[in-house]
Amino acid sequence: MSDPKGCRPRISPPTTKPRLREIEVLIISAEGLKNVKHATKMRTHAQVYVEKDRHVATTHLDEKGGTNPTWKDIVKVKFREDPRESDVIAALNVDIYARGRVREKPVGSARVLLCDVLKGGDAADPAENPVQVWRRSGRPQGLLNLWVPPTGRFLIRRVSLSFSVKETAEETVVIGGGAGEEVVMVKTDQE
Repeated sequence: MSDPKGCRPRISPPTTKPRLREIEVLIISAEGLKNVKHATKMRTHAQVYVEKDRHVATTHLDEKGGTNPTWKDIVKVKFREDPRESDVIAALNVDIYARGRVREKPVGSARVLLCDVLKGGDAADPAENPVQVWRRSGRPQGLLNLWVPPTGRFLIRRVSLSFSVKETAEETVVIGGGAGEEVVMVKTDQE
C-alpha cells in the first residue's frame, strides 16, 4: 500500500543526551571589590558556571566581608563533556552579586579558561594565582581567589577503620602444675 503523495512517516534518529562532566571548585575569597551598596554593608555571593543554561552553582552569602568577602566553599559545576566546535574556548565563569532587599546587584565577574584551571596547583597554597574581577563596564576591580584540583575533584579524607597489624612473636611458657595439670601462658612481644 502506498502513501498518498508519496510521503513516508518521518523517522528521527535516536537522540542521546550529552554526557556531563562535573568538576569541583574551591571559591576562597575576593579582595578589593567595588562597593555597590552605599547605604548598607555589602552581602555577597558568587555564582559559578561553565554553561549558564546547563548548571549554575552558588556559594553561601557572606554577611561580614563587605568588599573583601570570604566564602571558602567547594561548589560542583557541571558542563558538557564534549564541547561543540564553537565552544573551543570553554571557561569557568564566576559572577559575584551583592544581595539587596529588592534585587541582586552585579559586583563583577571573573573568567578562567578550563584548560588553565585544570592544570592544578598546590592545595596548600591555593591563592597563588588570583583572577582579575571585571566590572560590567569593562574596568578591572578586585581579585578572586579560587582553586581547582588537577583532577577536577577533591579527595575526601576519611579516617580509616582498618589498622595495621604488627607482627607479634608468641612464646608459649609452660608453668608446672600439680596433679597432671599444666598451666600455659602465652607471652606476646609487640614492638
